[in-house]
Amino acid sequence: MIRNPILPGFNPDPSICRVGEDYYIATSTFEWYPGVQIHHSRDLVNWTLVRRPLERASQLDMRGNPDSCGIWAPCLSHADGLFWLVYTDVKRFDGNFKDAHNYIVTSPTIEGEWSDPVYINSSGFDPSLFHDDDGRKWFLNMQWNHRTESYGGAPKHPAFDGILLQEWDPKARALKGPVRNIFAGSPLGLVEGPHLFKRNGWYYLTTAEGGTGYEHAVTMARSRAIEGPYEMHPQTHLITSKDHPNAVLQRAGHGQYVETPAGEAYHTHLCGRPLPPHRRCTLGRETAIQKCIWEDDWLYLVQGGVVPDVDVPAPTGAESIEKPTRIERTFDKPSLPPEFQWLRTPHPERLFSLAERPGHLRLFGRESIGSWFEHSLVARRQEHHSFRTETVVEFEPDTYQQVAGLTHYYNRHKFHAVVVTLHEKLGRVVTIFSCAGDFPHGRMSFPAESGVSVPDGSIHLAMEIRDNDLQFFWRGGGSNDWVALGPMLDAGVISDEGGRGEHGSFTGAFAGIFAFDTSGRAKPADFGHFVYEVLE
Repeated sequence: MIRNPILPGFNPDPSICRVGEDYYIATSTFEWYPGVQIHHSRDLVNWTLVRRPLERASQLDMRGNPDSCGIWAPCLSHADGLFWLVYTDVKRFDGNFKDAHNYIVTSPTIEGEWSDPVYINSSGFDPSLFHDDDGRKWFLNMQWNHRTESYGGAPKHPAFDGILLQEWDPKARALKGPVRNIFAGSPLGLVEGPHLFKRNGWYYLTTAEGGTGYEHAVTMARSRAIEGPYEMHPQTHLITSKDHPNAVLQRAGHGQYVETPAGEAYHTHLCGRPLPPHRRCTLGRETAIQKCIWEDDWLYLVQGGVVPDVDVPAPTGAESIEKPTRIERTFDKPSLPPEFQWLRTPHPERLFSLAERPGHLRLFGRESIGSWFEHSLVARRQEHHSFRTETVVEFEPDTYQQVAGLTHYYNRHKFHAVVVTLHEKLGRVVTIFSCAGDFPHGRMSFPAESGVSVPDGSIHLAMEIRDNDLQFFWRGGGSNDWVALGPMLDAGVISDEGGRGEHGSFTGAFAGIFAFDTSGRAKPADFGHFVYEVLE
């Protein structure tokens, strides 16, 4: 069986593409760098991260992008011997405008170097590229209408002004011909995330609707002509949990159709797994997949109805590979471990080095935690509701403006951190910084107050998260005994729904290490390892 989610943790907006026996899923990365995650599978069961293609300044620079902006809803396809990736770089979140710029990059292979981007348009986000069987290519995106009461955190249907279609000329590398608004969506509203495919002479359009919270859905329509008109699916929605609050997979929507070589039908979708009692999704929006069947040239879930299943029949011959429950990463290679990312900037050499002190990750203290420009944070996704992380840091601050530590991080308004810094009376200390969703001010609290003095040498830091509870720990380099620091904190606020609510942000929680130096002297901190361990 396929066990959902197939890509746990922050992996939203899954676009799936099959080439021969190989499946690829591209997911949104928002403000995290490099841009777009691409996972590979041969059986739809086991998935491996193989590429983040937007990796250099000529392709992507998100410095200054607000939280939950950046790379939205990529679409991955293959035609003419090339992989095609279209995506949006969103530059604004709050207020009426989005400033959403759409691009295309290509590569002959997933693992190889991808081209510099070709600019397409800025009329809305969630672009996709459809390769028709007559050789023509069609570009789709939702159209954003700023003349409404819709704004960041409170989406309104009138802003989501239908799905646009225009022909793409690959030789001219430009759009051509008329712009057509081909689909206004269903009464659920908030239509976005369009994907086209063709079968038996029908053009099928799947879209995301209802917003990316608990009303989310995959809506389906079809037409004999690509420009429409499109008739709605008999059920309207192919996949949704909106009327089923007890389903394990909530927030189901925004995905894409794929067929196996044997003709079996599947459809990806994003989902969330909320924790009681507040229904907060600490793992963000994850990727799942459902098996489908065709009846009367309409697609349906194989289990019937619209509610996604956790366990789904896999293609013949698939076997699940057990994943490790403890991963220890050292920093003795020339590149970061594959699961790690940083924020926004295409110039990571200003944030960290793996060469300056062999065997260590050196972070250079830059701007404060939560900066939208240069933030020295290196982190990996939270993939389990209960886990423990550990690290060890060598750091000798000479002012309280210099800080290094371990963090449970979502964005500038939602994080907890255990840090090493300097106190003018206590000397070098470990203490806690916490920002529990205070929007728009981002005010920190200090649950351990001034902290506790620590001995010379390296300091080990750890945190344990068990569902909604977080506890920090520390120990000196010469001790084997972990000491709890501060009170139990609310880990559930480090979630999509924490702070300003379910549409106020929509990425996911990370565990990582960071440093900042607001004196401007770029004080370095050296980290020796990073452990991520699943807890029962």
